Amino acid sequence: MSTRENTTETDVVIVGAGPVGMTAAALLAARGIRVIILEQRLGTSDEPKAISVDDEALRTYQQAGIVDEICSIIVPGTGTRYYDADNEPLFQARAGVPYRLGHPFKNPFAQPDLERILAAFLDAHDLVTVHFGTRMTGLDEKDAQACVTAEADDGTKYFSAKFVLGADGGRSIVRELKFGNAMSGRSYPNVWLVADTLEDPHTERYGMHHGDPNRPHVIVPGLDGRCRYEFLLFEGEGQPGDIPDIELIRTLVAPYRAIEKHHIERSVNYRFNAVNADRYRAGRFFVLGDAAHMMPPFAGQGLNSGIRDSANLCWKIAEVIQGKAPDSILGTYEAERKPHAAAVIAQSIRLGSIVMTTNQRVARYRDDLVRRALGTEDGRAFLEEMRYRPIAHFGGELTATADAGYVIGQPLVYDTRSRSSNRLDEVVGTGWVLYGVDIDPAEWAKADALAARFDATRWHVPFGDTQPRTDAVDGVLIDLDGGLYREFGSFRNKFVLQRPDHFTSAVFAPSDIAAVLNATAVWRTEALTLNS
Repeated sequence: MSTRENTTETDVVIVGAGPVGMTAAALLAARGIRVIILEQRLGTSDEPKAISVDDEALRTYQQAGIVDEICSIIVPGTGTRYYDADNEPLFQARAGVPYRLGHPFKNPFAQPDLERILAAFLDAHDLVTVHFGTRMTGLDEKDAQACVTAEADDGTKYFSAKFVLGADGGRSIVRELKFGNAMSGRSYPNVWLVADTLEDPHTERYGMHHGDPNRPHVIVPGLDGRCRYEFLLFEGEGQPGDIPDIELIRTLVAPYRAIEKHHIERSVNYRFNAVNADRYRAGRFFVLGDAAHMMPPFAGQGLNSGIRDSANLCWKIAEVIQGKAPDSILGTYEAERKPHAAAVIAQSIRLGSIVMTTNQRVARYRDDLVRRALGTEDGRAFLEEMRYRPIAHFGGELTATADAGYVIGQPLVYDTRSRSSNRLDEVVGTGWVLYGVDIDPAEWAKADALAARFDATRWHVPFGDTQPRTDAVDGVLIDLDGGLYREFGSFRNKFVLQRPDHFTSAVFAPSDIAAVLNATAVWRTEALTLNS
């Protein structure tokens, strides 16, 4: 494939206008990156596939400038109630409050609503162009550019970009063409029936996982009378890809409601996959979302994992395109995201095998074990506060100190600069951030070079009943409800360097600033140039 005169040039081409692809476009555009999206469908999807976004996803949409619109279509702050083998309640899991990331943890929604909001947001953005009805057919790399060929009703189109993101689903053409389609994992033999229904009587603000071994099933009430039902099918009841018979649906949902055809928004039989791509990057080409990983639905993390991919990758791509960071930082995308995706896949498998077992003996043992755990303080907290979720921790290239690599939450803070209270991200911004946690204000002068290297905003975090006055920082953050102290309590008398995706890159004493400057030099293009 060669570059042609009628080639459209841009910074990033994204293949796929599903939620993950459009989220990536919104994040890139928020950082000043030009984006073209290619989508073979004629418009956004009407199929309610994904049904829940979590607190991390909402924080990502906050960074993209669209969280208020997203919050208008969710049922906020729900949990999950687990039922035993006799369909009696065992326990209810729900994240504790106040919410650590500034948003409720589990939030049901309808995917068509999400896609319409994202598409409208991107349509109004000067840096983003979405080509619906355009099928990507070829990929190549030439002259430090990724070259893309696509077919539309009005003929063949050519595009060139610095990078191409494949967010084109489980049957990704980007993965097939550039990665050899290699994924590790397996498909599971069980067939599930999913039915998305309207005018449903459920008003519960929590999902329901019924561990009845005679018929494991899941119920997730949504907004405005929507509700999803998922039932394990047994031999002879249906094959993957079939549209289930209305009489079977009626029989399965009969304990909960009467149903007619016009109440069914979508129904299908499916078999789930638990797979992870062998590679997430090939040169200028990346995969994310279902193109990179697919997982069972039991943890509700399929779409949320794809949004994590976007949040991890897009700020890095923006910094490389803008000349701030070397290409080498893009290698951290796979190094950071692939292991965490694998952990979430494994958790989803475990939840499914335990909660949705058809073995009577295993189900009874499970129920007994859960009840015993609920009888202890630690066991109850583990289950009810969902402490079994995999925690992301990044080591490697973008981590300069051993105790870094964890996410900083988003407490409510008072900002002395604006003299107002707000969530942390709204105060400190979307770039690099340097916090000085209960340090002597005079120590800030030592951090000038590091803050300048990353163009980082600087924020003083005092502990105790003091409000230091210092001109060396952008502002002082005051704790309002204990949340700021909880986030930074382990960092007292230290500086904390935070990446644009809220993970810490370095935690260090003022006396260690020279070592951190040396360790982080390879992360910045300017520092590499000066040292060469």
